[in-house]
Amino acid sequence: MKCLQALAAVVVGSFIGMGAAAAQQQPEWMIPEILAAAKAEGQVTVYSSTNEQEGLPLWKIFEEATGIKINYVRAADAALMGKIAIEARSGQQSWDLINTPTANQLPDAVLLQFDPPLAKAIMPSARDPNRRWYGVYANYNSPAYNTNLVKAEDLPKTYEDFLKKPEWVGKVAIEGTDNEWMNAIFAQYGEEKGKKLISDLVLTLKIVVLDGHLAAARAVAAGEYAVALNNYTMLTVNMKLSGAPTDFWAMDPVALFFGQVAVNPRAPHPKAALLAANFMLSKDAQTFAAKTGRIPTRPDVASNPPDVVARLEKAKVMPYSLSGDQVKAAQRTFDELFKKR
Repeated sequence: MKCLQALAAVVVGSFIGMGAAAAQQQPEWMIPEILAAAKAEGQVTVYSSTNEQEGLPLWKIFEEATGIKINYVRAADAALMGKIAIEARSGQQSWDLINTPTANQLPDAVLLQFDPPLAKAIMPSARDPNRRWYGVYANYNSPAYNTNLVKAEDLPKTYEDFLKKPEWVGKVAIEGTDNEWMNAIFAQYGEEKGKKLISDLVLTLKIVVLDGHLAAARAVAAGEYAVALNNYTMLTVNMKLSGAPTDFWAMDPVALFFGQVAVNPRAPHPKAALLAANFMLSKDAQTFAAKTGRIPTRPDVASNPPDVVARLEKAKVMPYSLSGDQVKAAQRTFDELFKKR
């Protein structure tokens, strides 16, 4: 582990001495001093909750540029967290890199401290102060609506305004794990007032709790529900880009967390893992991911559509990075408020 930590500590300086001509011949994310060793390792195993339709074409860019094989293991966040925990206990390490919004909830012992060169290119709130994870896409939270069922001029301006929409009773949904959104509501209104507001919304609108953010985005897009009280903005955008009659709007507060990349300190392929992590912070990778509506963490990469971030930042954006224990406590409160069993 010490060798890998030492390598991670000096990786920022790996471009020193690199000639201008060589720099022009390589992608910005390529680290020549690591590349040779990474090629010798020959492969890298990526644990990711990103669907294969997005993940595999993205990693093909890396494979073609480096010749390093990607072993792509896709599963839900909880399954990946459990798999890593089992490997940590058994001492049998198979993963090199993880890409998931919940990497920050893993114990520090299973996350390498490292400094990828391109970390400086992403927004400051997407950089873990402890250098164990970096944001590769921004997961903003906002309400969404079906544009065939609701007119833009009729959208609420505040969450209290939802209480003035009796025609929406039984037609408002929320995903069952939106505890970051709930914490943002508490931060905006104060915990006591925030709890009362959510309880009033649940009682008045008979809010339906759904399982899965993509399922919620699809349900609103299909007109099964008129409105989502909250959802991941990038999924609403994804539905809109596919031609579905849906859109988001921004109100105070907008909770924000990140899809993250992190490296295993006991990675079987340590050099390839560091190179792959730097790739995920690159303009190449984030431009590709933006095609499907994922919102980049690099200010120099435009969202798709290009006005998404500007619309969201008209509201108060609250970044969150909750520990595993904090998430469990928040989820218990969420379940109580939404009568989820």
